[in-house]
Amino acid sequence: MTNCVIVRGAGDLATGTIVRLVNSGFRVLLTECAQPSAIRRRAALSEAVYDGVTTVEGVTCRKIDSLDQMERVWQNGEVPLIVDETGESIRKLNPTVVVDAILAKRNLGTTRDMACITVALGPGFTAGEDVDSVIETMRGHSLGRILYTGAAIPNTGVPGLIGGYAKERVIHAPADGALTLVTDAQGQTVDIGSVVHKSEVIAMVGETPVYATLDGVLRGLIRPGYAVTKGLKIADIDPRMEQKDNCDTISDKARNIAGGVLEAILHLSMQKGVRCLDLF
Repeated sequence: MTNCVIVRGAGDLATGTIVRLVNSGFRVLLTECAQPSAIRRRAALSEAVYDGVTTVEGVTCRKIDSLDQMERVWQNGEVPLIVDETGESIRKLNPTVVVDAILAKRNLGTTRDMACITVALGPGFTAGEDVDSVIETMRGHSLGRILYTGAAIPNTGVPGLIGGYAKERVIHAPADGALTLVTDAQGQTVDIGSVVHKSEVIAMVGETPVYATLDGVLRGLIRPGYAVTKGLKIADIDPRMEQKDNCDTISDKARNIAGGVLEAILHLSMQKGVRCLDLF
């Protein structure tokens, strides 16, 4: 058994959990798909898949090509990430903890026997059956709550309400094609952190323009060059202008979920008599 936490997925919500675990002293290995589609990519460690290395809130993630490179990355104070969509790394390492943070709204293959402690984020899992615990990801009173039996609130398909807007905040691809950036009337590139206005063009998908659905801050935009399919979530606008300076940092939602994951791991480790954190 390898005394580490394997986190499946490294998008922006997963990154909140990863940073919390790393800063709490855990050795963490990340597994990702070959082409992650994080919208809030400046706050997502999954960008290391493309760039080789990326940093969010002082935690640096480095892509590795084999598990043989993992220990060296840890020794350098960084977090290793390997492209692994099937969970092969889990089978090879037999980690102490597995956290499913893919947030696919369904179980893509995580099982309770993958590790001594298993935690999953959001709907698609039943605590006590698929995994040991499930963390609620729906905005509201129960956000971050730990479930040891039962399932999270089912996916509604409607984004959480922020600044009086819900479904309007999220923009989906109007066509198939590669996304490209555009410039605004002042000649500035429109990208994450830009202030946008309803009905103005914020990107192109192939030859098809993508229009802003409301006034606000472009909080998320899928990576330029990504080959999107019609209907894929590609952008996120926050109507709160004061959030302009927060586009590169972990969200309140991600931090809340991260607290639930950390508590669940520590609670289950005491309950099961598993030593998962070597601090002394």
